[in-house]
Amino acid sequence: MQTTDDDTTIYNVVINHEEQYSIWPAERENPLGWSNVGVSGNKQTCLDHIKAVWTDMRPLSLRQALANQSA
Repeated sequence: MQTTDDDTTIYNVVINHEEQYSIWPAERENPLGWSNVGVSGNKQTCLDHIKAVWTDMRPLSLRQALANQSA
């Protein structure tokens, strides 16, 4: 069993149409509906990037609906 400490996998940060982020192994094809954002590295590097940029966890469709209600 591989632990986090010995994980040598390179990951890509990916995003979907709802602007939700995740990480995906770089050697694998992205899941349907997910696109690379241009950041790759070890797991912690990718998670740190997501933490810095994904400040509003609500899906895009919800944010847009709430914005339309208040307009």
